[in-house]
Amino acid sequence: MIASLVEGLKLPDLRRRILFTLAAFAVYTFCLHVPVPGVDHKALENLLAKGGALFGLAEAFTGGALRNFAITALGLMPYINASIIMQVLQVAIPSLERMSKEEGEWGRRKIAQWTRYLTIVLAALQGAGWVSYLRYFRVLAATGFEVVLTVLALVAGTCFLMWLAEEITEKGIGNGVSLLIAIGIVAYLPRDVISTGRLIAAGSIQPYQVFLLLLIFLGTVAFIVFIHTGQRRIPVQYAKRIIGTRLYGGTATYLPIKVDTAGVIPIIFAISILLLPATLFRHIPPEWWDRLHVPEEWQGVIVGIFDPASGGLTGAIASAIYFLLVVLFTYFYTAVIFNPADLADNLRKFGGFIPGIRPGEPTREYIDRVLSRLTFAGAIFLGFIALLQYWVPKITRIPTFTVVGGTSILIMVGVVLDTIRQLEAHLVMRHYRGLIR
Repeated sequence: MIASLVEGLKLPDLRRRILFTLAAFAVYTFCLHVPVPGVDHKALENLLAKGGALFGLAEAFTGGALRNFAITALGLMPYINASIIMQVLQVAIPSLERMSKEEGEWGRRKIAQWTRYLTIVLAALQGAGWVSYLRYFRVLAATGFEVVLTVLALVAGTCFLMWLAEEITEKGIGNGVSLLIAIGIVAYLPRDVISTGRLIAAGSIQPYQVFLLLLIFLGTVAFIVFIHTGQRRIPVQYAKRIIGTRLYGGTATYLPIKVDTAGVIPIIFAISILLLPATLFRHIPPEWWDRLHVPEEWQGVIVGIFDPASGGLTGAIASAIYFLLVVLFTYFYTAVIFNPADLADNLRKFGGFIPGIRPGEPTREYIDRVLSRLTFAGAIFLGFIALLQYWVPKITRIPTFTVVGGTSILIMVGVVLDTIRQLEAHLVMRHYRGLIR
């Protein structure tokens, strides 16, 4: 692998792409430390700690930019949300669906342009929400026109990251959005490592706990790689056709369907919906609870039932709700991005058929049946990985290393595998041996 990579780096085009990607990473890391003026960082740190797991998730996705309240504090989440909304709208609005499928490159460019506009709108709304939230708790000292400038700075930071991600996709190696999110998670890792190291030095963590954590981490990575690369290969046969004076078709191939077709999106949906009520309840002033005559012990129950990290019965209920949400969103998002009817229609148009299955509606039903079974397995897998984030600290008794399980490790492993595949494609295209043997 290393020898093949060295040979590949000798190629000017591939070397230029890798250097461009590394330079983009350096620029992104620099932006993580450019703060917005007027922020009390000590008060912000206390507020984020009070916010619980939802704010922790936001911090991980922004590479710690939220803790610094940098110009990139919103990260790429507005762009990701806008992309998901546009995907759902393409299913709900027939004209958008026709534009994406029948208008070719022009249609795709138009939808990408609308996605960027929607990103700006979402970033402005989220930026205004964060500024209002921080001003309410006296973390941000901004009034009048300064509020507008702060929101504009946050929107500009998101737009810059969106542009940088698209440039990486076009001129670098890998998917720009996924790579920047992965780099943000990696940038957040030193904080976890330092915190864990301090506990080890203080004697609060024993060596066997670290070994157990490492064992779970390696096992989780291996399990994710196994599922991520797993696919069901449906055999497809193409009939022979005469076009002009030439004979085409007559070949046999397969239709690959991944086990985790939905990727990490269902976990993001589920955790955002579940943790939002818990975050809001945590910030309700005590006098409001008193007006509603809610006892203090019941306040903890109400918050804990929406937080899988809480212990006892409330934590078990929250975990069950979280798991069910992941399963439901897995089916929902798979239905959005994978249409068996279109796939069956395309096979019929190009003279393809599944051996033993008639073209048309029977083919659609067969693909849909296979997809449903794979989606069920993928949903169980995603639910397990999502809950592992909360199980590992309880098993190892190491609360400071949060990358094992959940979205973080799933994104990192997926990005590494996809980037290796792209490098593999570049090397094979130039007649070099690939990275994977």
